[in-house]
Amino acid sequence: MIRFENVSVSYDGAEHAALSGIDLTVPEGELCLLVGPSGVGKSTLLGTVSGLVPHFTGGTLRGRVTVAGRDTRTHRPRELADVVGTVGQDPLAHFVTDTVEDELAYGMESLGVPPATMRRRVEETLDLLGLAGLRDRPIATLSGGQRQRVAIGSVLTAHPKVLVLDEPTSALDPAAAEEVLAVLQRLVHDLGTTVLLAEHRLERVVQYADQVILLPGPGAAPVVGDPTEIMAVSPVHPPVVALGRIAGWSPPPLSVRDARRKAASLRERLAPLTPPVPKAVAMTKDAASVTGLSVRHDRVPALRDVELSVRAGETVALMGRNGAGKSTLLRTLVGMHVPDRGAVRVGGVEPRRTSPRELLRHVGLVPQEPRDLLYADTVAAECAAADHDAQAAPGTCRALVSGLLPDVADDTHPRDLSEGQRLALALAVVLTARPPLLLLDEPTRGLDYAAKARLVEILRGLAGQGHAIVLATHDVELAAELAHRVVILAEGEVVADGPTAEVVVSSPAFAPQVAKVLAPQPWLTVPQVRDALEGA
Repeated sequence: MIRFENVSVSYDGAEHAALSGIDLTVPEGELCLLVGPSGVGKSTLLGTVSGLVPHFTGGTLRGRVTVAGRDTRTHRPRELADVVGTVGQDPLAHFVTDTVEDELAYGMESLGVPPATMRRRVEETLDLLGLAGLRDRPIATLSGGQRQRVAIGSVLTAHPKVLVLDEPTSALDPAAAEEVLAVLQRLVHDLGTTVLLAEHRLERVVQYADQVILLPGPGAAPVVGDPTEIMAVSPVHPPVVALGRIAGWSPPPLSVRDARRKAASLRERLAPLTPPVPKAVAMTKDAASVTGLSVRHDRVPALRDVELSVRAGETVALMGRNGAGKSTLLRTLVGMHVPDRGAVRVGGVEPRRTSPRELLRHVGLVPQEPRDLLYADTVAAECAAADHDAQAAPGTCRALVSGLLPDVADDTHPRDLSEGQRLALALAVVLTARPPLLLLDEPTRGLDYAAKARLVEILRGLAGQGHAIVLATHDVELAAELAHRVVILAEGEVVADGPTAEVVVSSPAFAPQVAKVLAPQPWLTVPQVRDALEGA
């Protein structure tokens, strides 16, 4: 269905080719998973399938890419629209209408689908993706995860032969991610749709893949094969594979079910050992306090009577399904929403009554959309502006960027970075001011496992220095690794608030892979298991 023949892509001024020597085939009716570290060209490879590369993004494409027999060099994206459906990393860039139902219908209108067929397909897609309750909602009022599902749905309604998806579950809660992956499997198995997707959260998807394409590094030739074979050697792999490597399981398991079948001996080795207890937060000073907080968006309740306090040095993970109110709570803490009722204080001040320059001394927010914070033409200019605004020593922001993104050059334009790289740059910009309270909205979206590990170390260091951190995240592995407490929101209300180990282990939806494999033992992460075995 998709054929790459000695494909290379390069951009003017770039030190290395974005892709080099790609020669492979994606068969019809298979789910093919594209993996590799951030910045190795996964999004570029996907773009060559839809014709966005080079017709829209520019650059030089050498070699040949054919989709259902059509050469993407001679067919522009609109001439491939009936064959290829594409969902990029940024759902907002995908939308052309105002409401959910209109967006689902728009692509079919462009293709001239009969009205009766359009109506039936819209209803089918609303049900498939759990969007029926949102059909009349303005897209601007949706959460990031809800927008992601609408973007996927708008592509599905056209019934393309090939689906190209870039980080399709990155903004979805675990349950919504499972729903989307179930839909993709149904399309592959029942309708013969070919699915090519790139994803960093491999724990969600690798067990469903028929084939894996590994891009090991910039310009390196891909490694293609069975998921088990590739995961045995891949530098990026889910926690269950890392656990299998520690335990010496061969071949490595790809799912929790496979791992549990092999885990009896590992449980025996771990039985006399105990996981390390997270260091208690010594400080008692509140970095933020929320009392009886209620917030509405138009007439829709977003938060209801929320009570929350965050101490200096404490890391709190906000979790819950898409639309539960996590982002609204973070934005209220920086004064972007006016409470209907209740009180909000950050560092002793009320955010809505405090000037932005003064508020920067108390709190910093890294939003879901990093482009909201980035406006300069180069990474170096962004860093220089961040140092100036924060009155920090020159080079402070650049050092943070290097810690998160070791290979990004100073003269790189932020728009040329991947979604994960832009997020890391925005994080560095906010961290430059070293705010006592740091708010992060989906901070691992688009980050590979290595970048996530670097982020964890930076955030741990900040918490150790007394900074309070609040993460709104669907990444259960991040919460298990980093958070002292987990707060779960549902329909704008706090339904759970307690130590991480207690909250996530008691919830099948929010338990990390290691906890599921080794239950009922209280292990949460691969580093916990590794350190315990090495010290035994």
